[in-house]
Amino acid sequence: MTTHPTEYAHPEALVETDWLEKHLNDDGIRVIESNEDILLYDTGHIPGAVHIDWRADLQDPLIRDYISPEKFARLCSRHGITPDTTCIFYGDKANWWACYALWAFRLFGHEKVKILNGGRDKWKAEGRPMTRETPRYAETTYPVPKKRFDEEIRAFFDEALAQSKSGKPLIDVRSPGEYRGEITHMPEYPQEGVLRGGHIPGAKSMPWKTATNDDATFKPASELAKIYFEQCGVSPNKDTIVYCRIGERSSHTWFVLTYLLGLNNVRNYDGSWTEWGNKVGAPIEKSA
Repeated sequence: MTTHPTEYAHPEALVETDWLEKHLNDDGIRVIESNEDILLYDTGHIPGAVHIDWRADLQDPLIRDYISPEKFARLCSRHGITPDTTCIFYGDKANWWACYALWAFRLFGHEKVKILNGGRDKWKAEGRPMTRETPRYAETTYPVPKKRFDEEIRAFFDEALAQSKSGKPLIDVRSPGEYRGEITHMPEYPQEGVLRGGHIPGAKSMPWKTATNDDATFKPASELAKIYFEQCGVSPNKDTIVYCRIGERSSHTWFVLTYLLGLNNVRNYDGSWTEWGNKVGAPIEKSA
């Protein structure tokens, strides 16, 4: 019988709201808000928090890829971040986009990253301080990362295809309707130009929000272990690939598997369904 974790593998990767309110002015931390709704930050945010726009700040404007290491260094420098700065990410939608920003920071090798458990929703629900004041920090000189960790935490189409053919763990974190091919977009969202619906052959369906409670906090490790070890077949000895639409929802699942369950063999396929569903010759399943 397999023994599953009963505690988070890296509890230090989570920060609770009460702790953060007491430590907002600590040296060496930078609170970063990243939302799906890019206008939300301006309506009120955690005091001292900077805003990182997942599209404008982290995506290349011409190539479907992330920014260069040089641009990442400039982004961090502008916000007063150094490699020794602990970046605490939070945002709307149960930290879905905050995890995406965290994953992007890890892509460039920034190691000191944490998530505010419960995110923006929990902070607001508890009546904690919000401000519309935009902070200004002294600019730093963040060194240009020597590499992007594409091989370590990112998967590409050919690797996802090989994962499918080999029968290794592949997790589709989209909604059940997207997985079944009934829709090609998230419920209540516009169609986004995908020509085919369905899922990658062999992928297990486990919507990303399964990992969270109603208050947007993460479920206990014991529950997460049952969800992913038992229902999705992940394990320390099998490489796992997660995907969604463009890699944003799956970055949330990547965080859960990597930081909360302690797996070091999980990669995020950020090309996801907008690539796979449009790729000539890509195999698709539409099973329940």
